[in-house]
Amino acid sequence: EVENGMREAAEEILYELGVHGVHPEIVKVLGRLKFRTSYGQNQLLHAKEVAILAGNMAAEMGFDATMAKRMGLLHDVGKGMTHEHEGTHVELGYNLCKKYNEPPQVLNAIKAHHDEEPHLYPESFLVTAGDAISGSRPGARREMFETYVKRLEKLEEIATSFPGVERCFAIQAGRELRVLVTPEAVSDEEMTQLSEDTARRIEAELQYPGQIKVVVIRETRAVDFAR
Repeated sequence: EVENGMREAAEEILYELGVHGVHPEIVKVLGRLKFRTSYGQNQLLHAKEVAILAGNMAAEMGFDATMAKRMGLLHDVGKGMTHEHEGTHVELGYNLCKKYNEPPQVLNAIKAHHDEEPHLYPESFLVTAGDAISGSRPGARREMFETYVKRLEKLEEIATSFPGVERCFAIQAGRELRVLVTPEAVSDEEMTQLSEDTARRIEAELQYPGQIKVVVIRETRAVDFAR
C-alpha cells in the first residue's frame, strides 16, 4: 500500500508536468522521494520545484522546456536508492537512468549539478540553477531557515542600536527594513543620515543575497479634543 502511494505520487507529478515515457522502475524510485528529506526539505517536492523552475527558465530563453522539466525532476532520483545500495545518489541515479534509456541530457543533469562532469547542454545549467534556488529559498530547508531567522534578528538589532529608534520591522523576507523613529529625538534632516548609516552597518556586518531597502519613518501627530 505504501509502495502504491509513493508510485501514485510520482505519477501524479509526471502527469502534472507533462513528462511522459519514464520507465516504471524509475517512477518507482522517484516515488520514494516522497518520504525522503534533506535538511527538512521534502525531496519529491524539491524535484518538482526544480523541474518547474528549469522548465520556466528554458521556455523564457527559447530552450527545450519539456526536456528541462524531465531533467529537473530526475536530477536527484538516486536519493531514492541510497538506503539500499552502495554509492552516492549521483552514481545511483545516473546508473538507473542510463539502464532504462533516459536521454543523455538527463544523465548529464544528474552529474553536472554536482560538478561531476561539465554542463553539456544549456538545460543542464538551468537544472543546476533551479536546484540552488529551490534549496536556498528562505524556509525551504531547516538549516537555511535558521540562518534566515538569525539574519532578520540581526537586521533588527542593527537598526535598534541607533539613538532615537523606537521600533523596527524586517519585512519582505528580509529584503526591506522599516525603522520607526521618535520625532523628538530624530529630525527630518537626520532621517537621511540614519538610513545611510543603517545601510552601511548592514553592508559591513551581514551577508545576504540581493539588496536590502532601509526605510526610516518619522511620524508626527497633533491631537486635540473638541468639547
